Amino acid sequence: MGKLTGKVALVTGAGRGLGRGIALELARDGASIVIAELDPETGRRTADEVEALGQRAIAVVVDVQVREQVNRTVTVAVEAFGSLDILVNNAQIQRQQVAFEDTTDDDMEVVLGSGLMGTFYFMQACLPLLRRRGGKVINVASAAGLVGYAGWASYGVAKEGIRALTKVAAHEWGKHKINVNAICPLALTPSMKEWSAGNPELAKIMVESIPLAHFGDPEKDIGRAVAFLAGPDSDFITGMTMMVDGGQTILH
Repeated sequence: MGKLTGKVALVTGAGRGLGRGIALELARDGASIVIAELDPETGRRTADEVEALGQRAIAVVVDVQVREQVNRTVTVAVEAFGSLDILVNNAQIQRQQVAFEDTTDDDMEVVLGSGLMGTFYFMQACLPLLRRRGGKVINVASAAGLVGYAGWASYGVAKEGIRALTKVAAHEWGKHKINVNAICPLALTPSMKEWSAGNPELAKIMVESIPLAHFGDPEKDIGRAVAFLAGPDSDFITGMTMMVDGGQTILH
């Protein structure tokens, strides 16, 4: 019996990378998983992997930027499993790193729409279910926003907006026994592997900036941190941002 046995978790953007790793770790702890993913092929593949672990899973195709599709996804989840206990907002479209003055309206619209607004829509849609018996919300933010890394204006704004939603909801939803927290991960996802292969010297510098000297694994490092925040051991933690980056960003 895992610590999440009997729980239902919805993970957005879980077809690959970070979301996939999170979904698999939640399943290993006993949760049934709703894969909310834009790509039907990768979404179904993650659902198959969850089922191979012995847990139930469904994959729902959704564009998180469209409120109606988000609402439909939550309806499908309830029809399949009857409840919802855990929401992980991971979906996020990124644009290439560009200077502040070269950031376009389209960059802002797409990046904020997929990250900030998608998170907002899912939090609103899931609230009526979560407050039935309490629940956990884990939002994926980033040190790119917290620190303000050069070249990431649209992404940084989206991720800091997600942290703001996290804090406001933590204040308002605590009375419903809903914990709302954020993580700022650094993981060796497929996109990070691709970037590292194309920028070996920069990748070397980045690894050297990490006290634990390696990128995190989407499953055993990032997924385990999310599983902690989704489980009973974090019941007295809310409104917090957890840096899951090997010490690269140490908050003061």
